Amino acid sequence: MKGFALVGRLVDYRSVRTGAVIVEDNVIQAVVPVGKLGEWGVDEVYGGKNYLVIPGLINAHTHVAMARFRGLGEDLPTEEWLEKIIWPMELEWTRKEILEWAEIGLKEALMNGSTTVNDHYFFADEIAEVAEKLGVRAFIGQTVMDEVDFPLANPEEGFRFFKRWKKSGLVTPTLAPHATNTVSLELMKEIAELSRETGARVHIHLAQSRAEVSEVKRRYGLSPVGLLERAGLLNERLIGVHGVYLSDSDFERLAKAGSSLVHCPTSNVKLEARTVNLRKLLDLSLNVALGNDSPNPTGILDPFIEMRTAGIVANLTAGRAHAIPARELFGMATVGGARALGLKAGLIEPGYLADLLLINANKPWFRPLENVYSLIVYSTRGSDVEMVIINGKIVINTKT
Repeated sequence: MKGFALVGRLVDYRSVRTGAVIVEDNVIQAVVPVGKLGEWGVDEVYGGKNYLVIPGLINAHTHVAMARFRGLGEDLPTEEWLEKIIWPMELEWTRKEILEWAEIGLKEALMNGSTTVNDHYFFADEIAEVAEKLGVRAFIGQTVMDEVDFPLANPEEGFRFFKRWKKSGLVTPTLAPHATNTVSLELMKEIAELSRETGARVHIHLAQSRAEVSEVKRRYGLSPVGLLERAGLLNERLIGVHGVYLSDSDFERLAKAGSSLVHCPTSNVKLEARTVNLRKLLDLSLNVALGNDSPNPTGILDPFIEMRTAGIVANLTAGRAHAIPARELFGMATVGGARALGLKAGLIEPGYLADLLLINANKPWFRPLENVYSLIVYSTRGSDVEMVIINGKIVINTKT
């Protein structure tokens, strides 16, 4: 047969085992004991003792091209950061610049172990073009607004991008209303109808700031989740992001509807000094994924940092240590993201997408190599990723 094998400790949300993952075409063909590897006749074998093989990590909310703004507008509140720093600079974007910075951001995400990104930004065509060039699995939405006068967020352009790209290779278009206070109820309803017709995911910032919640309450007498429900968007295709100012009842409504919430703890704490009570959300059986958000404000697109931060911050909000086991945090970065995006990914099982990482654990911070979930969440950094496989193809190999 053609294909290759990854050998080491195979770690997914369900189990840790030693073995070999057989990859052919774009899926995992088999998971076998190392002693049986010779029966498969693979072309190449990678990894070995003291290597970890894990599912690719899913960055369920990001703005990769905003690497251009890294470090700018530090120490400002969210609304001021957007209105005084980010939006004025975004109006100066050119096609050449967006291609350059989208590539920088996507390469950064790849090198740190993100095999899938869910991007929400302007110039979606250019970002999609770069994603296809680099071989990244990408869900991409053109940000739209109509309650703010911002030419780049023209709703018609968002619809044009969605209809133009359809599903192309590794790129899947999404619908990307900016937030509940920047998009009217009328436009939300139009987006909901298109999502119903096509099955498209709807990716939206949700209760990210106090100002957003206050404005929605003033206009409609509703919470942000209540507005989404009125628009017809509260369902399993909804991917809400942040949620730091939602009430317990709002979270319950999200869970009941089968929606997903993307938790971005680094961004939330840095911009708002606030985050969700992650333990409470998981106890509601709400599907939670993790996102790096933008390289500004988080500083780096590293999903391992996001897992670690999520765990530490969860202890503070729960008021007790070890509120979220490392295994659950790892699950959010893999199967949580896969569920949100409707992917058959996140597990090391036959038939699942061959989106995988090979981690070199021959380093001091992996000793002793015993509690593997803890090591992945609290000890691993993006630079430990030696190989990135997406759709069955090796897209990064640091040993070559």
